Amino acid sequence: MTNSPTARPPRTDAVRNRRLLLTAASEAFAEQGTDVSIAEIAQRAGVGKGTVFRHFPTKEDLIAAIMGEIIENLVSSVSKLSDAQDPAAALLDFMTSGIELLARDRGLCEVVGRPSLQQPTVQAGINRLCDAVETLTDRARRQGAVRQDITGQDIVLLLAGVRQTAAPLAETQPQLWRRYLALAFDGIRVQAASPLPYPLPQRLEFPGA
Repeated sequence: MTNSPTARPPRTDAVRNRRLLLTAASEAFAEQGTDVSIAEIAQRAGVGKGTVFRHFPTKEDLIAAIMGEIIENLVSSVSKLSDAQDPAAALLDFMTSGIELLARDRGLCEVVGRPSLQQPTVQAGINRLCDAVETLTDRARRQGAVRQDITGQDIVLLLAGVRQTAAPLAETQPQLWRRYLALAFDGIRVQAASPLPYPLPQRLEFPGA
């Protein structure tokens, strides 16, 4: 009786090309948004367009793969904070790093509402993220540091909310989001509000206006 064939491991060049594509696409989307062409992504990665489509049949598949990696990185960052002595400070640290990621990645903010977010793997990742952040939030709730009605899902949604609040002035005041993060975090605190870490904009002057 012969042994049944086993699946061969991915070819080294295929694994390398996939990583090159993900890196190139991630950088291009961060700089230019999700409208960047597949041709430009292929050129950045040093491969042909056919190679892109062999790995990712559609742009949405490519975006979904990038989102999956970003979400897993966020989940990992939550895990590193889960045993922190100060649960409230850990929650603020997570929110700070999450919004900082959104602030420097134009494409990440454009994926809301795109079909890529509906892909099962991405949805599963989002659920894992919400569960992880809920654990972090629950520690702060049990300590009495944050409101009892705040949830991990609230925190995840606040990341994008804070970033979008500061987005109109991001070109001229890229750190303005820190002010609104402080406002948002004070809104979920039980204790008295703390001083805001970023000054009020003197005038609402929008680039290109």
